[in-house]
Amino acid sequence: MTQYRVLIAKPGLDGHDRGAKFIARALRDAGFEVIYTGIRRTPDEIAASAVQEDVAAVGLSSMSGAHLRLFPAVLESLAKAGAVDIPVLGGGIIPAEDEQLLLEQGIAAIFTPGTPVEVIINAFTELCQQQHLSR
Repeated sequence: MTQYRVLIAKPGLDGHDRGAKFIARALRDAGFEVIYTGIRRTPDEIAASAVQEDVAAVGLSSMSGAHLRLFPAVLESLAKAGAVDIPVLGGGIIPAEDEQLLLEQGIAAIFTPGTPVEVIINAFTELCQQQHLSR
């Protein structure tokens, strides 16, 4: 497998990062190079890090309920940075009624608590492969 570089980020004021760190470790153990931005990052900071680190995908985690505002804001920041080709995946406490809305707004995949880690790793792998082929 090609080693893909991915960014895991916590947008907004959410300080709960256990899930993000778990996913970062799982992706690393699966062969990904993982950059973790830490907590309380702005959408512009996340986009700038994604571009600077030349990542193949961005994973966002939100436990605060601000996902409907923050996830699309990261997409907008990536677009402003000329990086619309970087897929964004989201996870956290996301009500089922919000999942479809986020997907329609351009989030590539949504994961909620209880999603098997293999499903998450497979989604990152597929999206990174697509992103790599499109470059």
